Order: sequence, then C-alpha cells, then structure tokens
Amino acid sequence: MTKHISNSQEHTFYVQNVDCENEAAKIERELSKRAGVGHVKVFPLSSKVTISYDPDLTSTEAMAKALTDLGFPVKNSADSEGPKKFWQNKKVLCALISGFTLALGWIAGKLGAPGFLPFGLYITSVAIGGFYFAREALEELVHERKINIELLMTVAALTALALGESLEAAMLVFLYSISEAAEGYTEEKTRAAIRALMKLVPKVALVTRDGVEVEVPVEDLKVGDIFIVRPGESVATDGEVIGGSSSVNEAPVTGESMPVTKSVGSKVFAGSINAEGALEVRATKTFAENTIARIIKMVEEAQERKGKNQRFIEKFGDTYSPFVLVAGLLLAILPPLLFAQPWMTWVIRATVFIVAAAPCALVISIPITLVATLGTAARQGVLIKGGVYIEELAKVKAVALDKTGTITVGQPEVTDFELLPQSNKSLEEALAIAAGIEQRSQHPLADAVVRYSKSKNIQAKPVTNFQSTSGAGAKAVYEGSSVKIGSPKFFQNLLEGGINFRIDQWQSQGKTVILLGDDHSIWALFAIRDRIRPEAREAIQELRAAGIKHIAMLTGDNNQTAQAIAKEVGIDEVFAELKPDDKVNQIRELVSKYSGVLMVGDGVNDAPALAEATVGVAMGAAGSDVAIETADVALMADDLRKLAYAIKLAQRNKGVIDQNLALSALVITVLIVGAIAGLLSLPIAVLGHEISEFIVIASGLRMLRS
Repeated sequence: MTKHISNSQEHTFYVQNVDCENEAAKIERELSKRAGVGHVKVFPLSSKVTISYDPDLTSTEAMAKALTDLGFPVKNSADSEGPKKFWQNKKVLCALISGFTLALGWIAGKLGAPGFLPFGLYITSVAIGGFYFAREALEELVHERKINIELLMTVAALTALALGESLEAAMLVFLYSISEAAEGYTEEKTRAAIRALMKLVPKVALVTRDGVEVEVPVEDLKVGDIFIVRPGESVATDGEVIGGSSSVNEAPVTGESMPVTKSVGSKVFAGSINAEGALEVRATKTFAENTIARIIKMVEEAQERKGKNQRFIEKFGDTYSPFVLVAGLLLAILPPLLFAQPWMTWVIRATVFIVAAAPCALVISIPITLVATLGTAARQGVLIKGGVYIEELAKVKAVALDKTGTITVGQPEVTDFELLPQSNKSLEEALAIAAGIEQRSQHPLADAVVRYSKSKNIQAKPVTNFQSTSGAGAKAVYEGSSVKIGSPKFFQNLLEGGINFRIDQWQSQGKTVILLGDDHSIWALFAIRDRIRPEAREAIQELRAAGIKHIAMLTGDNNQTAQAIAKEVGIDEVFAELKPDDKVNQIRELVSKYSGVLMVGDGVNDAPALAEATVGVAMGAAGSDVAIETADVALMADDLRKLAYAIKLAQRNKGVIDQNLALSALVITVLIVGAIAGLLSLPIAVLGHEISEFIVIASGLRMLRS
C-alpha cells in the first residue's frame, strides 16, 4: 500500500508472529493508515517489514510501537530469535488446548456425563481452536473482500454446530488449527537459511584504533577500519588483507569446499572462516553493505518473488474458494428443493463437501517447496533471485558460456613474444612501447602484456593520444609517431606469409595473437592464453548429465583460438569474434531454437546478453555488487560445476512440486466424490484433508536437503 509523502526515509523492522499473507496484509493495511507512513512492504517469509515514512510526522520508535500493538513485536535482527518453543507459540497453544478439551468432551460422553458437559467442552474446543483462523477469515472478508480457505473451514465448523454435530465441529477445528500451526513451523524451517547466514558473521570485531586494539560491534565498523581476524574466527566484513597470511574457508559464502590461501592484497568476505594464521584486514564495506548482508537481502526478497505456477495457483485459489462456498450452498439447497431429498442429509453432505474441496494442500504445495529450494541453493553459494527463475532453470535446454572468466580463469598470460626481423626496434623497446599503450587499457589482454613487461623488468614508455577501438586494439603516439597494438585484423593490410604462418600456428594451439607496430610495418607478435579452468571439462559433462542438449561458447576472441579451447573442454558450437551486440543476437537465435537458454558471463560486460537469455547467470559473483544485481542467478564461487548443481536442484524442485500438485489434486477429487456421494463423514473428510496437507508440507521440506 502506498501514499505519497514528500520527505521520505526508509526503515526495515524484523518482527515476530508473521506466518502468512493474511498477517502481512493486516500490517500493510493498519500501518498505511498512520500519518507520515508512505509505502509499507511486508516479507512474511523473512518476518521483515520495510516502511517509507516522513520523519517530521512519525518516527521509527512510533512505528515499532504500532507493530507491537498490532501483535507483531519488533526483533533486533533476523537472527535475534530462532523458532519459538511450542509453549511460546499462541497458535500452537490454542490448537493443543482445543485438542485437550475435545478429548475431555469425548471421554465425558463415553462415561455417560450429562449432555451439556461434552457439548460445552466441544464448544470450548471450537472457540479456542478456531479463534485465529476465524478472525483471519473475517478480516480478509471485510477488508480485502476475499473468501479464503479459513472462511470455508469457519463456515463448515459453524454449520456442523448448527446441525448438532458438535463433536465433528470440534474435530474439524482442532485438526485444521494443528495444520495451521504446522504451516507456521514450516515457515520457521525455511527461515533457517537466513538465520544461518546471519550467524556466520561475528557479533564483534577486534579493531585497531589509535594504536590500541578494541572490540566493537560489527555494525560500528567503518570503511578503512583495520581489524584483526584471529585463527578460527569469522571475518567481520568484506576487506583487503594488509598483514599476515592464512588459509580461509569461504564455503559459507561461495559454497566452495577447499580453503583459499590469503595474503597481503587478497580480498576476504564477511562470514568466511580464518584457519591457522592471524590476518590484519582493512574494511572495504560496512557491515550493512558486505557480501553476507547482500546475500541475506537477496534471499529474503527472492522468497517473495513468486514463480508463474505459484501465481497461477494463488489466483486459482482466490477463484476456487468462493466457488466451493457457492457450490456447497447449492448442494445443501437444490436436492431438497428440486427432488424432495432430506434436508439434513444434504446439509451434512454440503458441509463435508466444503471441507473436502478446500484447496489447502494445493495452495501450499508450491510456496513451501520454492522457499526451501532458495534457502538450500544459498547455502551452496548459488543465489537465485526468485521462484520464477527456479522454474526457468528447470526448463533450460541450451547453455551459452562466455569464454573469458567462465571457461577460462579470466587472467590471460603472455606465453610467447617474438620480435620480427624487419623491426627497427630492440626487444626491450618494443615491449616498453607495448606496455605504454596497454597500461591505459582495461582489457584483460592489455593487462597480460603489462604484467609480462614488468616480469622482464622493463619500464613502460610514455605515450600520448591513446585511443581504443572496440574489438580491434588501441592506438597512441610515441615520440611523435603513431603506434598501435591489437588483433591481426587491426593490421590487415600488413599481413604476409611468414607472419600469417606464425599467427595460424599459435591460434591452432588455443592462443590469442596480438601484434605491435605502426601504420607501415609490424614489429612484434604476442601469443596470449587464458588458462582453462581445471573443472571446466567435468562441468560440461555434468551439464549434459543434467539434460542440457546444446552447449555453445560466445567470445570476442578469434575463431581458431576459440575452436581449440572448445574442443579441449567438449563444447558443441563456437561463436567467435563477437562484439557485445553480436552476443545478444546469438542468444536470440539460440532462444528461437531451444526456447530455454541459459547464458553465463561475468555480469558486467555481458549484461545485454544475460538480459536476453531465459536465465542470466553471473559467475564468481562474491564481492561483486554489479554481478549480483545484473544476473537472475549468481554463482558466488569461481566454479562452473555450480551451474549444473543449480539446474539439477531446479529440476528436483519441479519434480517435488509436480508430485505435490498431483497428490493434492487426487486427494481433493476423491474427497469431493466421496462427499457428494455421501460416502464420507465429516471427521473422515477432515482427516483426509489435513493428512494430505501434512504430506505436502513434509514433501516440500525435502528440498532443504542439499
């Protein structure tokens, strides 16, 4: 709910007792009425409320009090409390008291107690057990104009009471209230992934200030602070190592099982665990902006992004529930009116029908499974931005992989350097000029040339008027003359037999060739190769095992080099010498052929192609805000095998959802037929209905397993 406010600020609260959409709607509805409150967004699966407000008209304290008054007390953070004990949960307590009074009433009846005693106990059971869901039903009917499942159960219970079936009414209410409490417990289980992430980061950090080491809350860390990470401790926030060396377990962030060696200059991420040595780290992110915080925010928001199937089921439920109520009324009225059937028989059948047809298991089958899947993926270093992308991942039939940084490690190295006989430059001068041009470029190949010259202890020559030509190379002026470095195409009119032979020879070995010279001659050749990831071939095989029909590689590199690398790792098709726009066009062609196409890139240069694909995946996204924001799925580790894991997880998710939907539909159909035919009593219908719901919940929770 939104209303315009001129001076807007935003604050996020974590609250207790939010278990469902009904409670979320209540919070949005009531808070939006308050002066100074603009936009209210509730994330029920994360117990989070985000409010935009005018600080001149209200305050965070006032809003916190309003939430508490509504029955949703504010917590300090997402992990400040785990799942409540059952005796602390009001819904569970009411359900248990309802069951206890139901049992007392049944025992009293069996012992021959006066009729008013069992009846009074059954009424008490109905009142206590039905309090929460009946209130939710009325609030939704009055405020949202919706007929929901809770209203169907309330009507069925009241009708049973009116018919004198007090035992059946109490049993219905008890079993339904227990299932509602079980749903709340299930929501808590799915929140466990977020709480586990929050607990990765320590509460305090050992910071060096004014030469003194002091412990401060991690929330107080500032960019530039120096903090110490002792052996066995977790890293407090993202930073750069400025002292010490150690191996660090990054599995909590990236899902990568092998420890990573860290030394001066290395990046470390919040939540990773230091092993044997002490590290001195300069903070590069505040606590609120570090990698773990961004992961938590993304998982929380992803849980609320519903897939197409979930949105369809919810819309179906919104239409279906009123239909069930109307059908129940017609079932109670028409047979007696039109065919002189007994009123009592058909009112009872109508009551049983309303319970039997209620779509509880159907409606809950998808969200429980999706949320469990999102949490499991996050624990393995795979961030999926919502249910819709889990659904699309399961449909993927073709994968397009960027070469640099995806199939290769993304750090090209000069393998060969050859000075041509016709050059009037010495080897040292040629290298120095090349380094002078390339140090002004941001291209990975340029960086390789600069690093190579430094390894030879050669100082870059100063150049002026640097100009970069996309997909070709770069030009500059050295000592008054134009010089250039780039691909063979950049020197097309100067290529001849001997040079072409060397270019072909190196390219056939999977190397990229760049040339150095001027407008009249070529001085030298560089052969550069980016190391193929050691797991690349295994990852390609795992993709095929996951049912991927076609794997393509997209690269701006030359065709020979690309073909050599593709052959080495087992890729089907190569599209080489592509500019960013060309990659987009190739993705469109793949989508037209295979429908579901997944594109993997670095999340920055490949952003247009990632957006064009059915699912865009950024690889090695840990610490990269841009990569996390750009893609639909972010693989936190530099491990291509995580891609196959994500696809298989999505396929498993689809299998569980299909099973749940089929079971739910089958149970509802059998119960409806049995209710109309008069084969089911109300208790049997209730048992069948609730047992199916418990089975669906348990089935969905299978996705919590990695």
